[in-house]
Amino acid sequence: MRVLQLLVFSMLSLWPLRSAACDLALVLAVDVSGSVDAEEYRIQMDGLAAGLRDGVVSEALVKARAQVLLLQWSGESRQEVTLPWAEIRSFGDVEALARAIEQAPRPWRNYSTAVGEALLLALEQFPAVKHCKRRVIDVSGDGFSNEGVEPREVQGALAAAGVTVNAIAIEQSEPDLTAYFFENVIRGEGAFVVTASSFLDYPSRIRKKLVREVARQTAALQTERGRAAASLQ
Repeated sequence: MRVLQLLVFSMLSLWPLRSAACDLALVLAVDVSGSVDAEEYRIQMDGLAAGLRDGVVSEALVKARAQVLLLQWSGESRQEVTLPWAEIRSFGDVEALARAIEQAPRPWRNYSTAVGEALLLALEQFPAVKHCKRRVIDVSGDGFSNEGVEPREVQGALAAAGVTVNAIAIEQSEPDLTAYFFENVIRGEGAFVVTASSFLDYPSRIRKKLVREVARQTAALQTERGRAAASLQ
């Protein structure tokens, strides 16, 4: 019996190490619809890069050995994976990703807002990183969905895949956008919406959002694992 207990403990003690290969798969879905002008696009991309470089966020990404993907979205049939999955093993990887985001070209300028279509495209990316423990879509947007599948219609598929959706609502021209995202877009345990009153407010708010969904959640997961390992001793 003692030998069996030791064998079980050894197998369980290896689980955190294997899982640590990827604690987080994160899709960064950025709105590039017609309501976003060239300056506002630049603010989004630079602000997102700066948020990833934040010491708290970058450290959490490295600890999680995160996989991160950049998706730009606009109207129906106008969403693309701009940067495929990048594995974050070091601070150098974080810097390389941040630079790639800063340099990413904008694919569209004058089209509608299809939030549901963006969620569907993001959902299609997760089978490639199915080894990751958490799957999160980070949606940035400044308007209501007005084309394509409704975001609420995607909720079932997201739930089945174990995907959490968080959002940042840029309320520069839509003061009720936070409530809309809360009711129609976000899903999953602990899902949340962060509000940016304008595009100028975006950099500080996206940093806050990344700290919450990356750093705090990663720390909570590691604490949970530590307790589980300690209970077996």
